Amino acid sequence: MQSVKRKYSIFSMAKNAFNGHKDWPKMWRSPEPREFYDAIIIGGGGHGLGTAYYLAKEHGLKNIAVIEKGWLGGGNTGRNTTIIRSNYLWDDSAHLYEHSLKLWENLSSDLNYNVMFSQRGVMNLAHNEHDIKEIKRRISANNLNGIDSLWLSKEEIQKKVPIMNTDNLRYPVLGASYQPRGGTARHDAIAWGFAMRADEMGVDIIQNCEALQIKTKNGKIEGVETSKGFIRANKVGVVASGHSSVLAETAGIRLPLQSKPLQALVSEPIKPIIDTVVMSSAVHAYVSQSDKGELVIGAGTDSYNSFTQRGGFDIIEETIRAMVELYPVFGKMKMLRQWGGIVDICPDASPIISKSDIEGLFFNCGWGTGGFKATPGSANVFAHTIAKNEPHQINAAFSLERFVSGKLVDEHGAAAVAH
Repeated sequence: MQSVKRKYSIFSMAKNAFNGHKDWPKMWRSPEPREFYDAIIIGGGGHGLGTAYYLAKEHGLKNIAVIEKGWLGGGNTGRNTTIIRSNYLWDDSAHLYEHSLKLWENLSSDLNYNVMFSQRGVMNLAHNEHDIKEIKRRISANNLNGIDSLWLSKEEIQKKVPIMNTDNLRYPVLGASYQPRGGTARHDAIAWGFAMRADEMGVDIIQNCEALQIKTKNGKIEGVETSKGFIRANKVGVVASGHSSVLAETAGIRLPLQSKPLQALVSEPIKPIIDTVVMSSAVHAYVSQSDKGELVIGAGTDSYNSFTQRGGFDIIEETIRAMVELYPVFGKMKMLRQWGGIVDICPDASPIISKSDIEGLFFNCGWGTGGFKATPGSANVFAHTIAKNEPHQINAAFSLERFVSGKLVDEHGAAAVAH
């Protein structure tokens, strides 16, 4: 097996530059499914591919398959605004997202593949006295958990983001929290990096293979019925975002999830104008600028349950109105494209990373609007849960059992977004 460090280096890039980059090997194989695997991961996004990667790397499992009904990263991994932060209120959430942020900080080196993680900082705006109190409470909680979080005054915000109209009448800006270590990453790169390294360790990555039914017998997993036939497995991990509840139902499990469209859009490219990420929980409008110069704008979820990857225009209209109030300079810009992802939301707006009552069946879902930022951390602890058949201490609070015990991790009002 070729060493990771031999794959991408200044020397290999220089060598391939002379022949028009025609001799690079394929990043991963495209095998047909085998009859049996030790573990099958359903979902070829960042969470699923990362789970397979950590299962192979840290737990020694080699006979693993990742099955994806479309193409790698074609679901929510490629349909988000790529914001990364860890400044959540409750301890359990903060520990999970901080674990992920620490993995993000070294992921390009770990994978020997540039995931384009840019720690440009994340700002959460306060528009009224209630926002100020809640944000300062969260800053204090973050600091107690060792997370970098600080308060910015209105004057400091104006200095950092001079294009912002802090004195607008509709959404006056009174201050903000700021996490310097937060930022953005390239959504495709995280999927491709995990896929490439998992493939090197023998993981079968099977695209265009839809999971149709999870089959069980006597309370134990048997395998997965797919569009390419039945595949037996000792363990199955479901990481299918908005469709996790649909697959769970085929195994007789009802997950406490609602699936809704979450919309985003990008503008025409312009010269650098904003060098941080700015979020507003009051209107769920957030913006950053990509390396290509496009403004990446996030909106909120639609009010109805749906599995469409579109959403209603009223959400986009409200988001754009808020953006123009906060940034009048954006008023004449053209929007290039709009899309939606399907987010699955738990009653407490926290994820499920858990084994189930069926032996060998595990779920990683319910991320709502926070899935991308948690990608490596989620994959890391989910791999541990599958391999050890028990939760990692970081994800112990996110089990299905909490919906029975009532010990919820209620991030609905604390996550700095409006789910």
